[in-house]
Amino acid sequence: QVQLVESGGGLVQPGGSLRLSCAASEINFRFYTMGWYRQAPGKQRELVATITTGGMTNSADSVKGRFTISRDNAKKTVYLQMNSLKPEDTAVYYCKAETTIRTYWGQGTQVTVSS
Repeated sequence: QVQLVESGGGLVQPGGSLRLSCAASEINFRFYTMGWYRQAPGKQRELVATITTGGMTNSADSVKGRFTISRDNAKKTVYLQMNSLKPEDTAVYYCKAETTIRTYWGQGTQVTVSS
């Protein structure tokens, strides 16, 4: 059974940093485009950042220069380094694995930015 397990969320003060991890199992990880999405209360889920099988990255304008996505194919893990966090970054963060014919989501991890 395919699983995507996120970790690393928590409570952090504005200006702080967190690193999220998403460990995949039962998929051929290197063939999947991986992404991070987030959903704040009362809002739609939105793209944060993606990384292709070749390592090309894309990120939302709201996180450019602050968040970095990376992947380790040997560990079947994708990371999201989040720096200079703001209260508006508060959301549940979800990991997504995608090919042209399959999509899998993780269960999400809560990130709360508050003083």
